[in-house]
Amino acid sequence: MTTKTTSAAAKPAAKKKPSLAKAMKETASNETAEGAPKAAETRVQLPKKLVTSTTMLKSQAIKKRWVLIDAEGVILGRLASQIALILRGKTKPAFTPSVDCGDNVVVINAEKIRLTGNKMAKPYYYYTGFVGGIKTRTRGKMLEGKHPERVITLAVQRMLPRGPLGRKQMTNLRVYKGTDHPHAAQQPVTFDFAAQNPKNKR
Repeated sequence: MTTKTTSAAAKPAAKKKPSLAKAMKETASNETAEGAPKAAETRVQLPKKLVTSTTMLKSQAIKKRWVLIDAEGVILGRLASQIALILRGKTKPAFTPSVDCGDNVVVINAEKIRLTGNKMAKPYYYYTGFVGGIKTRTRGKMLEGKHPERVITLAVQRMLPRGPLGRKQMTNLRVYKGTDHPHAAQQPVTFDFAAQNPKNKR
């Protein structure tokens, strides 16, 4: 018997498929030869005036001011939202959300704020620490009690972000009953709330 032996060289060579990168180069060369514009020529350069940069403040470069707000006759919600903006630093052009870049706020006449509708009867809940020690107190009773400034403090606290940064920003808020405050040495700038919020005059 005779056995047929075939070597590897005797087999017909398989045709290699052209690679994708090589095909793309060939099509690009054909397009440029026909007169199509190159990719580099189609780039549009913007003028330097349109290029803007974002400034991120550091804690060492922050300059805090002192702001004085009179709460007499001001609606509680609008007052608390404006205080939250100042504490966070959103009134400044270089606002940085991760840094305490806001100003110090001093609020006087806390007991003379204005509430609309039936909001004087809204209850606040607090816990004494004992079993079944949940108690309630309305806004009206808090304003008539010894600490009316807690109404403004709670309203502002719930408008700030929760976490270490929000707790740090709350330390920049000072609320007092009456017109006296111990921050005259800091020379606080009076904030004209009526000019900033014309709707408050209604």
